Amino acid sequence: MAHRPDTLEHAPLGRDSAYPEQYDAGLLYPIPRAANRAPLGIEDNNLPFVGEDEWHAFEVSWLNSRGKPIVAVARFRLPADSPNLIESKSWKLYLNSLNQTRFESQEAVQSTLVRDLAAAAGAAVSVALLGVDDSELNPQRLPGECLDDLDIDISDYTPSAAHLVVGEEIVEETLYSHLLKSNCPVTGQPDWGSVLIRYKGPKIDREGLLRYLIGYRQHQDFHEHCVEHIFTDLMQLKPEKLLVLARYVRRGGLDISPWRATPGLTPPSPLRLARQ
Repeated sequence: MAHRPDTLEHAPLGRDSAYPEQYDAGLLYPIPRAANRAPLGIEDNNLPFVGEDEWHAFEVSWLNSRGKPIVAVARFRLPADSPNLIESKSWKLYLNSLNQTRFESQEAVQSTLVRDLAAAAGAAVSVALLGVDDSELNPQRLPGECLDDLDIDISDYTPSAAHLVVGEEIVEETLYSHLLKSNCPVTGQPDWGSVLIRYKGPKIDREGLLRYLIGYRQHQDFHEHCVEHIFTDLMQLKPEKLLVLARYVRRGGLDISPWRATPGLTPPSPLRLARQ
């Protein structure tokens, strides 16, 4: 871990920052606790308390060895007796640096996080990676069948309607995925979401649909326009009915859940998903 100054002068907080998508542990910015504790009369070698800093990260994602995105909610526990805390924006940028990086397994991701965060904090850091629908998070769940366990290779991260194909069977079904990601066209910040598709019509090939949705991963557009883009492309498949709903992760205290549908369809009653 590179040496950092004892002040926030060079910290990324409050500065314009690029949002890297390739792994970079050097983004983590440690801040010594001693400087803030000294005015309180607290000595690092004689703490009057025990405790820890518990963090939850709702924007954790990486690629598996076949290029398919994986998403998780991470829980970090940083001991109060660690020499350093970690500045929050640097932590966010570091986590985003995993987005387009391939790992052989979730265990490899976890061990990487444990190693890098411990080096920045100067003490062991606990890391848990939880699935978005994990019962430990007590989330409400989207209705329908989740596409995210499909075992597919991904090499294209731009949206292409060419992935959308249908068969002759007419079905009525509800499908969803937590792997929706796009980027803000103004700031470049990643936008994370879950998307639900309810339709009646020719059966959509599920692997192709998941490839199509993952294709938004490096696409720049507003939340609302992404939903309208998906709706318009799916309408080319000639469904009798169609609903597209996205529930985006909160940013800056705001979340948005745009939906577009053919007349007569309405979205499921309001849900609060784990990442919201």
